[in-house]
Amino acid sequence: MTTSIAAAQWGEARNLRLAARLSNTDPLVANAGLAREGVLRRAVGLTLEASGCSAPLGSRCRVEVAGGRWVDAEVVGFAGDRTYLMPTANLEGLLPNARVVPSRQEGEVAVGEGLLGRVIDSDGVPLDGRGPIRAESHMGLAGRSINPLMREPITHSLDVGVRAINALLPIGRGQRVGLFAGSGVGKSTLLGMMTKFTAADVIVVGLIGERGREVRDFVEATLGEEGLRRSVVVAAPADRPPLARLHGALRATAIAEYYRDQGLHVLLLMDSLTRYAQAQREIGLSVGEPPTTRGYPPSVFAKLPALVERAGNGADGRGSITAFYTVLTEGDDQQEPIADAARAILDGHIVLSRRIADAGQYPAIDVEVSVSRVMQDITDAPWRDRIRKLKRLMSAYSTQRDLIAIGAYQRGSDPTVDEALARWPSIMEFLGQDVREASNVEQSKAALMQLLDDGSGFPL
Repeated sequence: MTTSIAAAQWGEARNLRLAARLSNTDPLVANAGLAREGVLRRAVGLTLEASGCSAPLGSRCRVEVAGGRWVDAEVVGFAGDRTYLMPTANLEGLLPNARVVPSRQEGEVAVGEGLLGRVIDSDGVPLDGRGPIRAESHMGLAGRSINPLMREPITHSLDVGVRAINALLPIGRGQRVGLFAGSGVGKSTLLGMMTKFTAADVIVVGLIGERGREVRDFVEATLGEEGLRRSVVVAAPADRPPLARLHGALRATAIAEYYRDQGLHVLLLMDSLTRYAQAQREIGLSVGEPPTTRGYPPSVFAKLPALVERAGNGADGRGSITAFYTVLTEGDDQQEPIADAARAILDGHIVLSRRIADAGQYPAIDVEVSVSRVMQDITDAPWRDRIRKLKRLMSAYSTQRDLIAIGAYQRGSDPTVDEALARWPSIMEFLGQDVREASNVEQSKAALMQLLDDGSGFPL
């Protein structure tokens, strides 16, 4: 009898404690949810040091500035009793010994159909002057990983509307591709073509670290009203703090993940991956990370694959994210650290050549050094044979380019070069394309077949 009463009392106490936990009145839960306010002790560059502040890594804090205003910051590191923070906005009016208050706000992304056709910043604030955005749900800024064995394989080609890519560098639905280019060779224009012509349900564009002027140009001139209707643009221009640029890339990826989870096929365009890496370099160096290759700290090379791996096909056939990341090759150096790291983690790379652009050909794609790593999975044998044949012709012509230019090449010296010379005007016409012209996959394959099987006496 005594045992039964004791059991009943224990059960009642347990229920009361559970109810207290749910209502946040339990002392342990309440204390676990408390975060101590701190004081700003040091500000060097963009790094803030606070003491007495108890907040976990990656959490948000609010820093008081002059005029009773507050600036959001994120915890990016700590050492001893010092907490390092990085602001997401301008620090004008910052004062010594300012209050640093941990915020319960988490890194979440408002998502929903209301985002379509909108232009937002790295914090999700509308930039288009069309009022607030109606959110249907929220996603984590950092995303969630997918079991690699659960991802759907890449088996379907994706029409991007560009003949040279569709025919010679076929893109698979769910592929992650790098667009490698120096400055001024047409990468933004090529992205605009793909935005207009790609067969995707939703397009998410991340303009990260680019000039502010380019944001409006891309939205109004490149996307246009029709392209914007099915797009979401996240803009974090070059004048924003490095953490804001970092969050811009993460927000664009999270929005793409939301639409993928709805079963849609998403095209994610990130311009550029290099600016994302440079933003992380600024943060890493500010908090004391050691610089390694060309000043990039180790965290940069950990952040890149973490971002890229969020794209791709979803689990159990639930939608896809086909991603194009632009990579700026400083001085047209293809071995630049970020370019080299990006090639290792992407499913292919398309290289834009300054030499080809200077010759007046557009798009300036260097087919010989560009690669699609999923080509074997989405093409048949005759198609692959034609791709290899055209690459052989272009390579043969390139090796003899100087001799051909000065008229020193003797016809008959090399049958492959002879064929390349005979077909070269047709090859150049095939590779070129007007920005207002679209060429789908079937049209591109037919044009490739006509180029090489034209009855000229040269066998395939």
